[in-house]
Amino acid sequence: MLEGLQTPLIIVNFKTYLEAVGEKAVRLARKAEKVSRETGVSIGVAPQFTDIATIARSVDTPVFAQHIDPVQPGGHTGHMLAEAVKEAGGMGTIINHSERQLRLSDIDATVEIARVKGLVTVVCANNPNIGAAVAALKPDVLAVEPPELIGTGVPVSKARPEVVTDTIKLVREINKKVVILCGAGIGSGEDVASALKLGSKGVLVASGIVKAKDPYRVLREFAEATRI
Repeated sequence: MLEGLQTPLIIVNFKTYLEAVGEKAVRLARKAEKVSRETGVSIGVAPQFTDIATIARSVDTPVFAQHIDPVQPGGHTGHMLAEAVKEAGGMGTIINHSERQLRLSDIDATVEIARVKGLVTVVCANNPNIGAAVAALKPDVLAVEPPELIGTGVPVSKARPEVVTDTIKLVREINKKVVILCGAGIGSGEDVASALKLGSKGVLVASGIVKAKDPYRVLREFAEATRI
């Protein structure tokens, strides 16, 4: 697949949860690394920008930014450069998460900038039609996530499986190569197994891992579920 990644793929989005800030973020990334080594399942982490460099130096696991902006180096105060993520040790970036949505033209520009800078692109889509539009931009990974289920603990693979299957169907008519992940409400190994049975190649998860009482145990459960 992509250099440093394989499927099935689990990406853990740390968001801005206090459970994954600073040293806590490093500890969580080390747990992801440990599970990946034990199971052979590829696990990436997406910490806050301030923790990317520290985590990239501390673990041997793929590190993603949660967002980059479609801007070139220069006078863009408050924006995040692809170059900065790359310099910090990030290997890729999430784009167009439902909590950081972009216009399609900006998604296109961001994907192109990331591609030029050698960053893996994980573009989110909240429904099949958006997924099809995004697929035409040729990202590396596409994550389908209905926003109304994010953080609810109700997995899309059970609550709205047709969103996943319809997205896969439309996307494959346009792009045969993009890796498709499933997200929103994923909280157990059973949810992960269901997502893979629907045709996805892994999951994008956040609170199900970050806010778990025992993130290592849940990560291990997730990883083992990909092999069922």
